[in-house]
Amino acid sequence: MRDFLNELEKEGELINIVRPVSTKFEAAAIMKKLDGKPVLFHKLKECEGFKLAANVCGNRRILAKALGVSENAILRKLNDAIENPSKGEIVEDAPCQQVVDRKPDLRKLPFLIFGEHDGGPYATASIIIAYDREYGFNASFHRLMLIDRNKVVARILPRHLDEFIRRGNRNVAITFGNHPAFMIAAAVSWKIGISELDIANSLRKMRYARCVTNELLVPADCEVVMEGVVTDELADEGPIFDITGTYDVVRKQRVIEIECVTMRRDPIFQAILLAGSEHKTLMGTPREATIYKEVGKVCECLDVRLTPGGCKWLHAVVKIKKRHDDDGRKAIEAAFRGHGSLKHVIVVDEDINIDDPVELEWALATRVQLDKRLVLKPNEYGSSLDPSADQYTRKTCKAGIDATLPLGADLKLFKKATIPGEESIKIEDYIK
Repeated sequence: MRDFLNELEKEGELINIVRPVSTKFEAAAIMKKLDGKPVLFHKLKECEGFKLAANVCGNRRILAKALGVSENAILRKLNDAIENPSKGEIVEDAPCQQVVDRKPDLRKLPFLIFGEHDGGPYATASIIIAYDREYGFNASFHRLMLIDRNKVVARILPRHLDEFIRRGNRNVAITFGNHPAFMIAAAVSWKIGISELDIANSLRKMRYARCVTNELLVPADCEVVMEGVVTDELADEGPIFDITGTYDVVRKQRVIEIECVTMRRDPIFQAILLAGSEHKTLMGTPREATIYKEVGKVCECLDVRLTPGGCKWLHAVVKIKKRHDDDGRKAIEAAFRGHGSLKHVIVVDEDINIDDPVELEWALATRVQLDKRLVLKPNEYGSSLDPSADQYTRKTCKAGIDATLPLGADLKLFKKATIPGEESIKIEDYIK
């Protein structure tokens, strides 16, 4: 991350906050004001010796820069890394282990309070790494609420990390200050046994190091590592708001006891603005990739977007090149297979700009008869992040709209009219 921040600094894209800032509300408020723009806080009132980075990959363009590809190639790059994971280099003398604290006090670290109803200070850019003898390494994002000097409670969904813990793998490493390639890899939720560490290495060559207190691997060039053990103790996690901007319900979650903290000599802690652009980019982009992969199995998929208005999580737009009458309906079903939390999906033709909400609404207005093109899927499992769904069973009603043109349609009736010479007109030539 440090090298990437330096690159952004040289290109004038990093905003430096030099005035001392509080970790209670103030830092989060500035992050929100600068949403989508990388920011580095140089002084934190409550945490001497730490800087704080935020919005590191706050938009699609910056993520593409970090991966060394164009924006249009992000999904292909990510899918290629998922399908072709590779082992990173294991090194000694890792920068993230320049300082070792075996009696850590986590209250000295920049856990943030974001909203007025938060249950406590939170770390939001925390990536937990675990290992299983059969499945190998797993890395995934989990928010952490600080509850004691050396204890945090982690939000752990019933996914791969939860399975690792149930299989008796209690040692964990929690990393902060990671390069965007490792961050986006850790946000992938693919097949158990496919290591996110290896996916990250196929996105960008990675160096890994063994932990001080266990045999886990962590990114050697990250900023801060917490080494700990998942306990049987449960504690209230929350309240805290999530990607929708609404408060999640309070749940009993596992407590992690931190035994050791390692870091660079001049550490840069990291935070992700809850419900901000970076949060949505990191959560949504890997799901765009899996939707793209699934739709590509049934028809020609050109592109996928999880929309900002759908919190980059609940709503998707899929662009296809239609060759058969049922391609739109097949794409709808495939999109739901590609992202289990998806609630609504629209499938459009290749002439629609899926990043333009006006064009999407225009396609709905001019190309859809809902009695023929609406697919309703009641009583389906959806996302717990949707406040309108049942928060405990996750049951919801999903829907898809096929907004593609019928094959053989008279395009003169459906294409936008153009005015010859419009693009070459220069208004200033007419008003001098």
